[in-house]
Amino acid sequence: MLISLVERLRAAGCVFAEEEADLLVGAAKDDGHLSELLARRVAGEPLETVVGWAGFCGLRMEVGAGVFVPRRRSEFLASEAAALTPRAGAVVVDLCCGVGALGAAVAHRVGGGVELHAADIDPVALAYARRNVAPYGGRVHEGDLYAALPAGLRGRVDVLVVNAPYVPTGELGLLPAEAREHEPLVSLDGGADGLDIHRRVAARAAHWLAPGGHLLIETGEHQYPVTAAALTAAGLTTRTVTSEELYATVVIGAAADTP
Repeated sequence: MLISLVERLRAAGCVFAEEEADLLVGAAKDDGHLSELLARRVAGEPLETVVGWAGFCGLRMEVGAGVFVPRRRSEFLASEAAALTPRAGAVVVDLCCGVGALGAAVAHRVGGGVELHAADIDPVALAYARRNVAPYGGRVHEGDLYAALPAGLRGRVDVLVVNAPYVPTGELGLLPAEAREHEPLVSLDGGADGLDIHRRVAARAAHWLAPGGHLLIETGEHQYPVTAAALTAAGLTTRTVTSEELYATVVIGAAADTP
């Protein structure tokens, strides 16, 4: 049976067919369910949504059909955010949270005890986010960017971590088929230059950050100057960090230490 699975996965173009076969077998309830999972994967659905979870920062994040799958490169964003989370009890907000992977990973790395909030416009993703942030006491909010957040968070956020869409509209067709065909457009399309949402996030960040708080936002290798300029224009002290290993770029903006 396993050999047959591997052969079908390999024929469908799955490079790591042996590993995928093991994961499908582990996720299947019975042979009939295994056949269903295999058919979904062979049809091009992301492996993570087929098996129901994605690995992220050493954790299993629940995912499902129709959501944005957390990328390994975003582990760098989570690491940088955790390093800037000052203490237990710090307020951490995962904006454009998707399934809540960033917020959950930051809370886990800090060791718990943070006041965690996760917000997104997509109710399908938020159903998974609720489960992923629950072990850390996280609260989930539905709405468009800051409009989703409780007013009581204004001026209290120590770490605002954001993985907003940053693919230019004209380049969506260049994405892998797994993303184009199975992930929601709202999680991918960043507008004409890819940075529409970055500008919106930056414009109001200072109103929500605590004194000395930080906004961290993932961006593209060639887009970071525009993202950084938006944070600087919003009154934040800005720097950019990169990971060659993960091919990741993060712009960090710091609020003034006094209001």
